[in-house]
Amino acid sequence: MKPPEFEYLAVRTTDEAVSQLAKHKTAKILAGGQSLTPMLNFRLVHPDMLIDINPVKELDFIKEQNGGVRIGALTRHRLIESSKLVHDKLPILAVAANEVGHLAIRTRGTFGGSLAHADPAAEFPMIALLLDAQIKARSASGERTIKAKDFLVSYLQSAVAEGELVTEVYLPGLPAHSGWGFHELCRRPGDFAIAAVAAIVTMDGGKISDARISMAGVGATALRAPAAETLLKGKAPDAALFKQAAEKAAEASDPSNDVHASSDFRRHLVNELTQRALKDAVERAAKA
Repeated sequence: MKPPEFEYLAVRTTDEAVSQLAKHKTAKILAGGQSLTPMLNFRLVHPDMLIDINPVKELDFIKEQNGGVRIGALTRHRLIESSKLVHDKLPILAVAANEVGHLAIRTRGTFGGSLAHADPAAEFPMIALLLDAQIKARSASGERTIKAKDFLVSYLQSAVAEGELVTEVYLPGLPAHSGWGFHELCRRPGDFAIAAVAAIVTMDGGKISDARISMAGVGATALRAPAAETLLKGKAPDAALFKQAAEKAAEASDPSNDVHASSDFRRHLVNELTQRALKDAVERAAKA
């Protein structure tokens, strides 16, 4: 199909973008366009205007801040994947970026766009949730910061309000003596994950002092596994503990049945991938 009729406007500043969003209530932001274009062609959205923010250079950056990383909303997946700063500070983010679609998609797709699109099977929302990211959104009336746990609302629905534009994301660095693990299963390279699990483990004196687990493809949004995280804290890591935590993570998932996999199979994947991610995280924590 072809997209519905719309006006097109390229803007050069964030102020201009939010000003136009305030004037055009059904406008959509055009950044990478990797999700918006097919939605337009299938007529799932009917904007009266596309506001192209690609000329807004102030939204394209990767910077270090307080041991973490600030990423502009217009930053391409490929730049995140190849950034030395990201590799040094948040290697799990670089690994996740490498799993996003194909190279052509990563070259055009944007970090802010992926988060705002809130696809439950996408890698970046899951990593933002894992890292307790803070997302800045700006409108004509001001700016606010939204925690990742509040940002992801439902299937393809984020907390970005009418007239708001995601401008940047802050991702805190990993604590000392921490390691990470990331595993996903796709039908083919570049496909959305049937299920994915990411984990961060912090060690202290041979025991787990903190643990985080996030999942994708098994709910209406990316999910955390709080019961599994609580179970891990204060215990010495071993295969039996990982198995118990993985069972808790599978219970926290809420997968659906579709043509790609049944809900039972997705829960099985969460169980298996969680054990692998935790094992990797502990091994990396030991090296750290």
